[in-house]
Amino acid sequence: MNFNFELILFYATLISGLIYLVDILFLAPRRKKKNISAEKMPAIVDYARSFFPVLLIVFLFRSFLYEPFRIPSGSLEPTLLVGDFILVNKFDYGIRLPVVHRKMYPTGELQRGDIVVFRYPPDPSSKDLIKRLIGVPGDKISYIDKVLYVNGKKIPQTFEQNTTDKGEDDSTWNVVQKQEDFFGVKHSIFQIPDRPNEDFKNIVVPPNKYFMMGDNRDDSADSRYWGFVPDNNVIGKASVIWMSWDADADWLHKIRWNRIGSVIR
Repeated sequence: MNFNFELILFYATLISGLIYLVDILFLAPRRKKKNISAEKMPAIVDYARSFFPVLLIVFLFRSFLYEPFRIPSGSLEPTLLVGDFILVNKFDYGIRLPVVHRKMYPTGELQRGDIVVFRYPPDPSSKDLIKRLIGVPGDKISYIDKVLYVNGKKIPQTFEQNTTDKGEDDSTWNVVQKQEDFFGVKHSIFQIPDRPNEDFKNIVVPPNKYFMMGDNRDDSADSRYWGFVPDNNVIGKASVIWMSWDADADWLHKIRWNRIGSVIR
């Protein structure tokens, strides 16, 4: 079952706020007139008065400033690992209305190379995804022999090391780690040498949409499979890792201390 935390938080804030307002306008004056002490106010009113300010602060912070997000899969390895907890910047790409996600005021544009959190295009209400932005509107994208081309420009790759990757079932396989210089954004990618190439040529990104890919190039479900990401689906830009938890490590090494505070690129 999928829970829409944003919607639940919105309704909790709205209901507690309405109860608080009714109490201020009607119930509190009535208690004062009848000399009823504040300790005897109804429990639901007491809870609303206590929780509404907290809920409102959390709702506003999460809606307009930063939203926490947990990395659910290895599609962005080696840049982001399963168990990384990140903050998503909600204001760099524009101020949006909560719940309906309509852009009210533009504050900046998505840039090639950004790591972006967005709602899953085939079913926006089902889940949120995170990928790297490869193409903006009007870009022509090709992927040939596991090398990206954007508007005819070959994206440079430099070998870093041979290593291994691990699946959810603990199976492992060999990968090649390379550094990609994506329009000045230097980051590492994984390629699986035993996985066949899935080439495509000259895909043009439509207006108000984006082309996304994972850094784990041969193990990522992205725009190559489910299409472009509409601008209305964009949530925000991945900014920093605030916690990293390795579920497979022993208890003394669960927290990846070296990743905490890392700026995401």
